[in-house]
Parts: sequence; structure tokens; C-alpha cells
Amino acid sequence: MKNFKTLTLLIGFLLLFSCKNQSNSSEISDNLTDKSENPSQNFGIVIHGGAGTILKENMSDSLEMAYKMKLEEAIRVGHEILRQGGTAMEAVTKTINIMEDSPLFNAGKGAVFTHEGINELDASVMDGATLNAGAVAGVTRVKNPIDLALAVMNDSPHVMLSGKGAETFAQERGFELVDPTYFYTENRFQSLQRIKDKDKTELDHDGKTAFTDPFIKDSKFGTVGCVALDKNGNLAAGTSTGGMTNKRWNRIGDAPIIGAGTYANNATCAVSSTGWGEFFIRAMVAHDISALMEYKGLSLQEAAAEVIQKKVPALGGDGGIVSIDKHGNVAMEFNTAGMYRAHMNAAGELIIGIYKDE
Repeated sequence: MKNFKTLTLLIGFLLLFSCKNQSNSSEISDNLTDKSENPSQNFGIVIHGGAGTILKENMSDSLEMAYKMKLEEAIRVGHEILRQGGTAMEAVTKTINIMEDSPLFNAGKGAVFTHEGINELDASVMDGATLNAGAVAGVTRVKNPIDLALAVMNDSPHVMLSGKGAETFAQERGFELVDPTYFYTENRFQSLQRIKDKDKTELDHDGKTAFTDPFIKDSKFGTVGCVALDKNGNLAAGTSTGGMTNKRWNRIGDAPIIGAGTYANNATCAVSSTGWGEFFIRAMVAHDISALMEYKGLSLQEAAAEVIQKKVPALGGDGGIVSIDKHGNVAMEFNTAGMYRAHMNAAGELIIGIYKDE
């Protein structure tokens, strides 16, 4: 009888324990479901179109308006994707597509010419949730290099592909390759001729030529980039460029270098760079901003200012970044006279800037 009572108590205890575990499991499951079904309403997107000696006195009203309209068009595409619950990566790539298709920027259609008179394009993307990344360098037939960088990330075991190999990969993945003449713009070509006459290699927005070359003086172009935070709390970054006018020997800048031109980490922030690539590579600008936040506890703005206003100039370089952190805070930091930039938050508030005092 005593054994029977003991057994009864034991069975009751086991049943109670089982029910409690089921209840806890149910609660955990419910919490996970709630998180996925009720994402945060906080999101945001930031873009840049290059930084350099961009002065209002050198900019016509019509050209300034053209830049602002294109920046707004691009950022609204990405913002709408985010508003509807799309991913940060989709917003980043679709936004950059708009700028790659415009001759206003040194990316895609508006890419500058190399010393040999061709257009060599670089691009990269990074996913903050997985720390996965993809990049391409020195491609000459890919209409939208940012899309190929995304394919490298998603459809290959690699991070970076270059030149002919990258284009073979593109062809095998069904990308339509364009004739290199697609990238030809007369103004860009004439700018190359003038710079070759001076036997110099210049950033497309370099101040040394800004007041002597009419085209560079009147038309500022630059690398494009985008960072975004989506409703699920995921960050992404992307950058696309044509590099330097008159560049030689298949030179590659910071834009396709993960950690220099592009970086995203859900624990900290997403960053896209624009500037003198050699210095941005040496300073590992994009990653350094994230590292200062992660290891030193700096805010996004503090970290961006530390890197762009102190570390890069100390090396002799210049340029800027756009960035967004996991809370939706934004930093658009540059040490040049101007940077084409725009930001939209979850409320749909739009900020567009070109000059330093805006």
C-alpha cells in the first residue's frame, strides 16, 4: 500500500512536470512566433553619391536639381521596399540600381574611364544578419555590378570575383552582359583626355582638378552606396563604383573590399564609404567604425567622426561614409567640401544634402 501511494505521487509529479515543460515550450514558441509575426516598425535607409570638392558656386541650378531628384528617386525606391516589410538587402540593391543606371554618378552607366579608355566597375554587398558578403572587381560588361556582387554572395562559395572570371560567373548565372559601349558618356571620355594630357590619375571628384577642368568643375560625380535597417532588425550595406579616372594596371579601390568600402553587422551598424580608396583600404574604414562601437562602446556618430575626421586625414586621405545602426540612428560623415547624400526614416521624413553646411 505504501509502495502504491509512492508510485501514485511519483506519477502525479511527472505529469505535473510534463505539463509545466509543455507550457514553457509553448511560451517559448509563442515568443518566437510573436517576434516574426510582429516585426518592429523602426526602419531606415541612407544613400550617398560621392564626396569631394563639391561647392555651390561650381554647381549650376539645373545640375543641382538633377542630383537632388535622382537621389530622391533612388532612396524612395528602397524606402518603399522597407515600408512594405522587404529586406534591407533588397532595399540596398534596388536603390543602388537606380544610381548605377544614371550617368550622374561614377557607377554603372556614369563610370569613369581607365587609362586604356575602358570602364572597369567594382561593387560589394554585406548582410548584417549573417556577415555574409559578395563583391566583384574590374568587370567591364555587367550593367549593374551590385546585382552581380549579390549573386556572388548568394550563389557561390566565394566573397570576391574579378575581371573575366566574374563575367563568366555572371554569364553562367544568366546575367545579360552588355557591350562595353553602354558605359560610354562623352563628358567622361573628354575628362579622361584632359587628365591624360596632364599625365595624372585623379579621383573623379578630386579638388586638384576641380577648378581647372570645366567638366569636373561643373559636374561632380562619385561612388554610390546605400545602407538600410529593415523591420526585422537586419542591416545591409552596398557600394558600387567606376573608380578613378585614368586608373591603370587594373587598379582596385575600396568599394569592393569588405571592411573598407562596405560593412554590415547586426550587432552594430552598416556602412558604405566613398573617397580616396587607397586610404580607406589602409584604414579599413567601414569595419573600424563598427569595431569602435562594438569594442569601445562609442555611438555611431562618435565612431564615424573618429574615423573620418581623425584617422583618415591623419593618413592623408579624404572622403566620407553613410551609416545606420541597429536602432535606426544615422551618421553621414565626410571631411570634404560636400557629399551627395539622403536619408529617410520610418516616418517617411526625407533629408537630402550636397554641401557641407546643409
